[in-house]
Amino acid sequence: MTTDTRIFVPAEVPLQNEDVYLHNYRTITAGTGNLLLFAGDQKVEHLNDDFYGEGIDPANANPRHLFEIASKAKIGAFATQFGLISRYGKDYPTIPYVVKMNSKTHLIPTTQAESISRSWTNFTMIDNLMQASRLNIVGVGYTVYVGSEHESIMYEEASRIAYEAHRRGMVAIFWMYPRGKAVPHEKDPHIIAGAAGVGACLGADFVKVNYPEVPDGGNRAEALREAVEAAGRTRLICAGGAHTSAREYLQMLHDQMHIAKAHGTAAGRNIHQRSLDEAVRFCNALYAIIIEGKSVDEAVQVFEAGQRG
Repeated sequence: MTTDTRIFVPAEVPLQNEDVYLHNYRTITAGTGNLLLFAGDQKVEHLNDDFYGEGIDPANANPRHLFEIASKAKIGAFATQFGLISRYGKDYPTIPYVVKMNSKTHLIPTTQAESISRSWTNFTMIDNLMQASRLNIVGVGYTVYVGSEHESIMYEEASRIAYEAHRRGMVAIFWMYPRGKAVPHEKDPHIIAGAAGVGACLGADFVKVNYPEVPDGGNRAEALREAVEAAGRTRLICAGGAHTSAREYLQMLHDQMHIAKAHGTAAGRNIHQRSLDEAVRFCNALYAIIIEGKSVDEAVQVFEAGQRG
């Protein structure tokens, strides 16, 4: 796989902060342009569904589990809410953090109310946290629900967030999810491609989208290619989705990167629902494909290393 390692510095990044932006971008991508984002924002998005219950490691009930994984595994960045970074970050100062600036629960269905998620966090809060703690905050994240009747509110907020992040030399990562009564199928490849293009228009450096669904016999990775093209210079990563086997996930990721030419993954449940040791090995296997260009079999070997011990 040939990786385009050029970094397109957004025009609004001030000259004095270009080196900061380049440093942050290279930190999260290890200079490859590809990203393994450890997504730890589900304590709001999915409440406790992802953290407690059958098949979930008991350690996952405590938020510290997320930080333990992020501090020990090979990842590009760890995305979670401001409050968790504030509460735990000083114990884990080496983690590259992405502040997730908005989140909402899954309790209110679209049939009851159109989706909207406003920012809880502003850049004054982030600036103050960085000055007080010296934590390594490399970027910000924000979810946009494309197709909601409230989409214009989120577009305005997302655009301003990308601008303010870039002014500080931070990277902007947008979760771009088609959702609302006007959306016939949230995982339709054409609609996902449209959402990826909206993310580019909003100024995102990376967009996180759901892996599209296709009719039986169709190739999901080939369908994803439309979204990669629509994103242009904004790089596209796929959400990991529900917990699955290590090999199945690694094969899916390999297809996304080598067939669709996506630039990585954003994994949450597939990482943190495992024990600490297994989660670290799984991150390292993902990293082997995303950053080191390994095959699926080689990545599986990374995951299984130490398993027998």
